[in-house]
Amino acid sequence: MAKKSKNENPVYKIVEVVGSSPTSWEDAARAAVESAAKTLRDLRVAEITKLDMKIDGGKVVAYRARVSMSFKYED
Repeated sequence: MAKKSKNENPVYKIVEVVGSSPTSWEDAARAAVESAAKTLRDLRVAEITKLDMKIDGGKVVAYRARVSMSFKYED
């Protein structure tokens, strides 16, 4: 029986991060990914699961993006 390679059946963990930006949802999502990438290796996929805004005095002061990301577990 042939031995399977380590990467043949990879396992992934999903984390959720919220990024914030005063200018756009795109910048908020980018901030979330870039921040997570500082401590998580081998990020594979990012999915924006929720968008919202922070309002102060009737004006939008921040855009927020909730982002789910997956990374591969290492053996």
